[in-house]
Amino acid sequence: MDSYVRIFDTTLRDGEQSPGATMTSAEKLEVARMLQRLGVDVIEAGFPAASPDDLAAVQQIAALVGNSTHGETVPTICGLARANEKDIRKAWEGVEKAQKPRIHTFIATSDIHMEFKLKMSREQVLAKTKEAVTFACSLCPDVEFSPEDAGRSDPAFLYQVLEVAIAAGAKTLNIPDTVGYTMPEEFGALIAGIVQHVKGIEKAVISVHCHNDLGLATANTLAGIRAGARQAEVTLNGIGERAGNTSLEEVVMGLKTRKAIYGLETGIDTTQIMRASKMVSNYTGILVQPNKAIVGANAFSHEAGIHQDGMLKNELTYEIMRPEMVGAAKTQLVLGKHSGRHALKMRLEELGYALNEGDLQQIFERFKNLADKKKSVTDADLDALVSDELYQPEEFYTLDGLQVACGTMGLPTCTVKLIGPNKSTHIHAAVGTGPIDATYKAIDAVLKTSCTLQEFSIHAITEGIDAIGEVTVRIQGVDDPEKSLNPQQENSKHRTFGGYGADTDIIVASAKAYLAAINKYLAVQKNGSMSLKQNGVKNES
Repeated sequence: MDSYVRIFDTTLRDGEQSPGATMTSAEKLEVARMLQRLGVDVIEAGFPAASPDDLAAVQQIAALVGNSTHGETVPTICGLARANEKDIRKAWEGVEKAQKPRIHTFIATSDIHMEFKLKMSREQVLAKTKEAVTFACSLCPDVEFSPEDAGRSDPAFLYQVLEVAIAAGAKTLNIPDTVGYTMPEEFGALIAGIVQHVKGIEKAVISVHCHNDLGLATANTLAGIRAGARQAEVTLNGIGERAGNTSLEEVVMGLKTRKAIYGLETGIDTTQIMRASKMVSNYTGILVQPNKAIVGANAFSHEAGIHQDGMLKNELTYEIMRPEMVGAAKTQLVLGKHSGRHALKMRLEELGYALNEGDLQQIFERFKNLADKKKSVTDADLDALVSDELYQPEEFYTLDGLQVACGTMGLPTCTVKLIGPNKSTHIHAAVGTGPIDATYKAIDAVLKTSCTLQEFSIHAITEGIDAIGEVTVRIQGVDDPEKSLNPQQENSKHRTFGGYGADTDIIVASAKAYLAAINKYLAVQKNGSMSLKQNGVKNES
């Protein structure tokens, strides 16, 4: 048993069997390329006998991903086949152009499957196993064999089937818990029994393929690996039949995070996990649940005040891995009713507000009242709280008029009329890729600021076709406009500013939000900081 665990990804085969998860050939190819970048050892590209489209997709992946063109690592490309000659020929037809092809054939070995599904005796299953593996080996040098429903099979009979498969030439023996029935201790014992009792087992790699019907797929897979398996069959986001398969990200990060226990490694570039997860979610339309391990939106988010305080002092207090290890954004301290003063203070400082203890206490009290009314408090909410409680922004420019022309018959154009300092009037027209882009370009041309739009969100805040549209934006600027001409200059201090606008015309709301953010930026340019009021006296903070 070596220290390397092969990752066999079946997102494109078992994962695609999730109801509603069907992908086009082009999408499958993109996922396969992503899996190659991720560093998986084997890509099970599909079930070629299932349909002409599936066969074509496997062939395309074998030709384009299964061959090195730029020196990248080449994964094994695998096709699934039932234990019959027709399926095996189709599987070979699908993968034969790959540099490293594999045929994966299977037959059920549990009594319930043999009696009710196959209607075959044990002797017939043994004969079919020998026949199928022998034929597959005559076509392809790398053959994997699976005894379907191994988790509910009689161990003594399972050992016999595996010995026949090894003798016929199978190089990988996959042990599937097809219906997610076993417990971790049972599945670990099953793999240990195979290692101990199957003759010739040293000639093959033991693989595990677990389903999640009882929520134990990852636990069973890790138990199997600890007992001697050296290939794990997984899917991204854990998608698959019924409750899904073992999740790639959970197995890989489990081995990586607890290396002191397992002493094993994989070839996975973990920094690509989040990108791969999002691609599969987008293509299949299956959303990742927020509390999903490793790749869920909340996996690196903290709301409880005690947790947030610990995280701010040392991340190891509540995180066993860093988000950048899996390619995720930085840890998010979600501000809500459970958050404390420490987290609120840190977030306000990130937004550019340096408050004294009295100001912070005022904001904290209003923050708690707001957090009781909504699930989470956004940066825009914090901007509004500070503005309403302490900060009186100076409006350098206001929107006096706006006209937009857009559609399919011409270039999107916007003309804006702004009122500036000393009641000066500024009118400018600009062309953009859309009406909002044109609006923002026209405003930028008048104000001549050095800002970059970082976030833009829009939604209706009332019901009906005449609903009021609410727009929030975040922009990034540079304190010194001269330094914006040289972004490499180390002394440049980047700041972010939020803006909010509401109107029944979403273009007008967008312009208001953008101007609100820029006015805050200009206030800092003029004053060097945001002006706060306390007891009627202005303070620079």
